[in-house]
Amino acid sequence: SPTGDSWGIFTFLCAALCNLPALPALNCSEELGAGQSIQQTYDLTRYLEHQLRTLAGTYLNYLGPPFNEPDFNPPRLARAERVPSATVDLDLWRGLTDNARLAANYRAYSRLLCYLRVLDGQVGTAELRHRLAHFCASLQGLVLSIGGVMSSLGYPLPAGPAGPPAPPGMHAAPNDFLKKMDDFWLLKELQTWLWRSAKDFNRLKKKVPPAVVTLRLEARGF
Repeated sequence: SPTGDSWGIFTFLCAALCNLPALPALNCSEELGAGQSIQQTYDLTRYLEHQLRTLAGTYLNYLGPPFNEPDFNPPRLARAERVPSATVDLDLWRGLTDNARLAANYRAYSRLLCYLRVLDGQVGTAELRHRLAHFCASLQGLVLSIGGVMSSLGYPLPAGPAGPPAPPGMHAAPNDFLKKMDDFWLLKELQTWLWRSAKDFNRLKKKVPPAVVTLRLEARGF
């Protein structure tokens, strides 16, 4: 009968499968390597650039004139030298190895983050403190992301300084104007670092192939 034939075929197939050697297993996986890590870091850098434009406008208005005037461009004072400077010759910067540029970015943002956290505790408005705290969290994410890129490329994380960077509060400005000047230069340097980092990661992601989907055969039982 048709029912008996179907049952017989099913029984035969089960017995055959049980007696077959283990077949190679097909494993489909997406390799999230350096290319994916670089792309994510680039995207985060561009996001921070956008975020900083809004934050800087609000903070400079909080400082008041002349700091919030578009043409205000004071000379960099010796006090500001504690803040990592991005004003390095462009050809010299591009001549560095990828490892050296990544390490410089990692160290700079780690120090800039320390200074920003001091600002977060000094501003007088709740809204500005909230914005600073949000930006600090994003910048912390960038530091971790750069560390991830370095690890994925096989580069060691740079050794930290001998001690934590001295925040602005430990070298208090002698007057309110110089204190505001410190804050102005902190934001200005951060803006330049982010602009240059975005270009660095854009070039780097072109060197490293993007994430690919690969098929791997895992042979078992042979």
